[in-house]
Amino acid sequence: VQLQASGGGLVQAGGSLKLSCEASGNVDRIAAMAWYRQAPGAQRNMIASITSFGTTMYEDSVKGRFTISMDNAKNTVLQMNSLKPEDTGLYYCAALIKLRVEFDTWGQGTLVTVSS
Repeated sequence: VQLQASGGGLVQAGGSLKLSCEASGNVDRIAAMAWYRQAPGAQRNMIASITSFGTTMYEDSVKGRFTISMDNAKNTVLQMNSLKPEDTGLYYCAALIKLRVEFDTWGQGTLVTVSS
């Protein structure tokens, strides 16, 4: 499985961005997808996830503002609304492969910068 993330950029506070993650290879092996964020000088943390059954989870700081979705081809979108300067960071998509216990298949990071 290979993942290709895109959609980052510079946006003003209150604006919106859509991040996309294109999955390729043996995508039937994907059990769930997630987006992680790494703020400057901080650890990389999961902010949203979705299973192949459509169950979603969100980190508290993005609830009500971000929406994760996934199509049948396991391509994943993170719609980010009402962006805040603290949303600035590198965003990574990741896949949980069936029978594995952690998200260990990664796309490259895409940079989101939110100006105040």
